[in-house]
Amino acid sequence: MRILLDTNAYSLLMRGDDQTVAIVRGAAAILMSAVVIGELLYGFRHGSRYQRNATDLQGFLANPYVSLLPVGQATAEHYSRIAAALRANGTPVPTNDVWIAAHAMETDAQLVSADRHFDFVEGIARLRLST
Repeated sequence: MRILLDTNAYSLLMRGDDQTVAIVRGAAAILMSAVVIGELLYGFRHGSRYQRNATDLQGFLANPYVSLLPVGQATAEHYSRIAAALRANGTPVPTNDVWIAAHAMETDAQLVSADRHFDFVEGIARLRLST
């Protein structure tokens, strides 16, 4: 199983959340969106342990089972389709999360997240975390 971690899933993993740890341990591949990395770094900058958190993130990304996904043309195409469908259905989702959903769709990975608004995105596989 290929998974894509949302920002809250990465945070839960780093805190040792049993459900998240089990999902990650069972994955054949772990994908990280560049958008998630940006959200994490932004959050780290507002905390008191930026260097420690950034170092931990770099160590996680160096794992051979983890791949960083850049935003490319295919991602942008999926983003436009998802955003248009959400708007037509009147179900807004935060912009960054539309990009993350686009990466999940592009890679056919299961999106691991506690955010319920991903339920409105058709065409992605989800593993919803309970928090």
